[in-house]
Amino acid sequence: MNTLEKNIDAFDDEEDEIIETIVINVDPGQTFMRLDKYLSHHLKNISRNRIQNAIETDSVKVNENNVKPSYKVKPLDKITLSLAKASGIPSEVLPEDIPLNIVYEDDDLMIVNKSPEMVVHPGHGNYTGTLVNALVHHFANLPTGIDGKVRPGLVHRIDKGTSGLLVIAKTEYSMQFLAKQFADHTTERTYNALIWGEPKEPKGTINAHIGRGFKDRRISDVFPDGDYGKEAITHYEVIKNMRYVSLIKCNLETGRTHQIRAHMKYIGHTLFNDATYGGDKVLRGDLFSKYKQFVENCFEIIPRQALHAKSLGFIHPTTKEWMQFDSELPEDFTKVLEKWDHYLQFK
Repeated sequence: MNTLEKNIDAFDDEEDEIIETIVINVDPGQTFMRLDKYLSHHLKNISRNRIQNAIETDSVKVNENNVKPSYKVKPLDKITLSLAKASGIPSEVLPEDIPLNIVYEDDDLMIVNKSPEMVVHPGHGNYTGTLVNALVHHFANLPTGIDGKVRPGLVHRIDKGTSGLLVIAKTEYSMQFLAKQFADHTTERTYNALIWGEPKEPKGTINAHIGRGFKDRRISDVFPDGDYGKEAITHYEVIKNMRYVSLIKCNLETGRTHQIRAHMKYIGHTLFNDATYGGDKVLRGDLFSKYKQFVENCFEIIPRQALHAKSLGFIHPTTKEWMQFDSELPEDFTKVLEKWDHYLQFK
């Protein structure tokens, strides 16, 4: 009898990419059959179109090798599928006419510059006003999921309180093609962050596993020994040092929940005003009341973690050309940087 295994991380778990891995161990008595027909027969809840897209994007491997749809499945083959999966969002999501800042759009995808206050998907007290609510309203035919759930083109996500660029897939093929790039870590993602203090090294790499916190499942903890969580790699570079805070650039090799926020706390440089990780307190600087008031004023200007998804690069699903997008820092971020500059000039 064929055996089938699924490895499905919840949408809010460590990995922020939307990938579902299915492994099929073919029965010893299996007769030869075309791969696409075999998969359609054994995966009743997945459309043949999705299966074809997965094969065409090299998201289906047989015995660790890429194959064509015409490949003949043989006894004892091991078939591995990496599919763009349903996001766990109920199909009855309320469409809402929420304006979107669309940076780029074509028939296959679009790039959205998310405002910091917008949540990406419904859940945990945010059932309306999300990016998903807006997408369902603006686009009637975005890629759908399975099991009665909707997957409105989400390939990756960024946290509430974080601003910046997101790519949205508009077709099933684009969804699969882009999701594979995120899973294979072949995209380029650059963030700007304002952190407390100045790192000892102006440039470095943080390679430490990240997983859900044991005491608080809402946060991500770092496990440097690698005995828990998943591999997480963040490259950082200091752009500007402002004595008590620093503006940095971060490039992600992996995409774990709260990766930059958890990694920067781990090396002792929590993001400015990141309440979840303790950055909403005066962590560097003077004890004078005027300085404390200055910091509080900065917190009021940027009432969120100072993190912005600045640039995004990937291969286009149809043209196969490299696409690169960049965004400016939002107003609250630039105002805080200006205040710190002004403070140091007159310090």
